[in-house]
Amino acid sequence: MTIGKDTWGGAAPSQARKDASSPPHWRPEMVAAVDRPHHLRVSPDGHTLAFILDQSDLGSDVWLVDAADGAPRQLTVDRPPAAFWEDTAPSWSPDGQEIAYTAGGWARVVATAGGPSRRLVMGWAPRWVDEGSLVVGYDIDRELTSTSLPTVTEVSRLALVEVDDPWLRPISSPVADSGDPDFAGGRMACTVYPPDDRNRSDVVVIDLENGEATTVAGTAEMHATGARWSPDGSRLAWLSEEPGWYALFVGVTAGDSRQLTPSDGDFSQLAWSGDGDRLAAVRTRRGRADLVVVDAESGAVEVVAAGGTWSDPGWLADGSLAAVYEDHGTPARIEAVALDGSRRIVFDPAPLAVASAPHISPTDVTYRGSDGHQIHGFLFRPVTADRGPVPAIVYPHGGPTSVYGDEWDGYAQYFVDKGYAWFAINFRGSTSYGRDFERSNHGVWGVDDTGDCLAAADYLASLDWVDGDRLAIFGASYGSYLALTSLTDDPSHRFACGIAKYGDSDILTSWAQGDRVGVEDLERMMGHPSHARAAYRAGSPLHRLDQIAEPLLIVHGEQDERVDPRQSEQLVKELERLGKTYEYVTYPSEGHGLLRREPQLHFYRRLERFLDWYLM
Repeated sequence: MTIGKDTWGGAAPSQARKDASSPPHWRPEMVAAVDRPHHLRVSPDGHTLAFILDQSDLGSDVWLVDAADGAPRQLTVDRPPAAFWEDTAPSWSPDGQEIAYTAGGWARVVATAGGPSRRLVMGWAPRWVDEGSLVVGYDIDRELTSTSLPTVTEVSRLALVEVDDPWLRPISSPVADSGDPDFAGGRMACTVYPPDDRNRSDVVVIDLENGEATTVAGTAEMHATGARWSPDGSRLAWLSEEPGWYALFVGVTAGDSRQLTPSDGDFSQLAWSGDGDRLAAVRTRRGRADLVVVDAESGAVEVVAAGGTWSDPGWLADGSLAAVYEDHGTPARIEAVALDGSRRIVFDPAPLAVASAPHISPTDVTYRGSDGHQIHGFLFRPVTADRGPVPAIVYPHGGPTSVYGDEWDGYAQYFVDKGYAWFAINFRGSTSYGRDFERSNHGVWGVDDTGDCLAAADYLASLDWVDGDRLAIFGASYGSYLALTSLTDDPSHRFACGIAKYGDSDILTSWAQGDRVGVEDLERMMGHPSHARAAYRAGSPLHRLDQIAEPLLIVHGEQDERVDPRQSEQLVKELERLGKTYEYVTYPSEGHGLLRREPQLHFYRRLERFLDWYLM
């Protein structure tokens, strides 16, 4: 069943307009048909690529492709649809004969020649240590020993697992979260998250024989992460936000570390070259991610290919790089990039209907937020704006510690083709603008960042080609939450309607209901509610729904663990009590993200009907 609940209150629900027609070039079915490759990993010999391919109803399985001939082959058959932003990467065995991966909560191994997989242990993100063993992440309950510790009692640990005799042998701290391991010479470098400082992570090296742990990088209220050993194991590279951006550091101990790259962007996804002279990386600034190579001695940064958005770089046997690329006009695909900047497509799953469709490129816009912050966004202008003012949609992204970047957004293209302007904003709290901007929403969820959304509406209304009386705000997850706060906390009623897609309505009850990742993220930015009760209430629009005057479309997946469906249920219940106008739809098969084809198509058709009706 595609739809669960489908109810409404207040005025009659939106109706299909008799004068509405499909846009000239795009259809929702085209967007839903686009498969997405991600979490790319290069084989040890540098010739074959393993990656996850999201195929809607068909699942998110591991595929292989030869870097030279580009002939893709599906390797696994047991992975259900998964949200790419939370998925884990496949891992090559040192001899390239097997792949380790996660499916259904289990660490599994499959031969790269094909055949059924083997189930090892319950756990996630298996990484090969050597031919016979892996390190696997798993969760356990911990016993609180101090009232100053967080209330979440589960901890993620790393354990060594022998392939022929799978049994978890813990090798990381029993009281701190740990993950993202890398190995060299009997040592494991990993990221450790101290339980008493949500805004801190350390790079720790652990001896796999005796368990001795040494902190290489760690500073209060700062994140260090992403450690990778050089091929000979003599050097360790990692990332730290202490300079104000995520810069690249190199060293082996805390005493000999040095900052290698300038503090002019967020570096990520490090990959050493085979000779250890260079590191491939991604450098992200203002929503665009470049593919770069960094000299391991001088720190000189060479842009190999500018963004769009590059991700998952790895070195091929011929000295070139394989990586995933996308931009506003290009769905995600795998490319090989030579160091002279020449590029070759290895795998492109985009249907011809999408590849041949015209794409609108946005304009970079910077506007002033409610308190003077400079806010950046991408503004898509439809061709119909040449004929007169058009309606517009403000789109705040999810996260909130995320970014709307130079990435492919097929549904944005659809609505722009239909005649709507689309303004994707990177409100305070977004990444790729430096640490201070990223943390500027701490303690003020739903207050200061709501001001950025309202200022976006003011900016649109100042444009002569936008109709300021026909503005909508639409978001998913945290963006949904901001859509709701922008309606409850705007006495000027800038927006004509709003769309809330699986978002919070009361962050205090969401703290009690959500999964571990969501709870810890909330505590990282807002503190524990026992110490910040006023801030939690100020950031909870459920208490101010009487101030809403606009119709609201509310959508939620019934399997959502991140933002519990009760967040939308209590929102609808209160809107009904107050006599407000709303429409409410749930999807029984979906979690935090509409991944399957029919729920996705149903939602975007419903969204189109809602916007067409209320922005008429």
